[in-house]
Amino acid sequence: SKDLKGVMEILIEQKRQKLSTVEKLDEHMDFASQLIFAQNRGDLTAENVNQCVLEMMIAAPDTLSVTLFFMLILIAEHPSVEEKMMREIEAVMGKKELQS
Repeated sequence: SKDLKGVMEILIEQKRQKLSTVEKLDEHMDFASQLIFAQNRGDLTAENVNQCVLEMMIAAPDTLSVTLFFMLILIAEHPSVEEKMMREIEAVMGKKELQS
């Protein structure tokens, strides 16, 4: 477990260094990049980033928690999409209270 964690930390640091040298970020904005930028903004800790990457690597990319987290990051970064989603929810639900 410690060995795997150490390897993840090395891979994340390599990714962080790569991101600091690229000219166009658009081509490199994958899940790990989103996590690193969230940490840079103070939204996540280094441990959060390491855990998410570790989960993604050992539990497959479609793990519910990782998928939902990535979806929420994307929604937060695209307020116009969030507004459209909220309008659709309101149109479908009307005055009904949202439930799980």
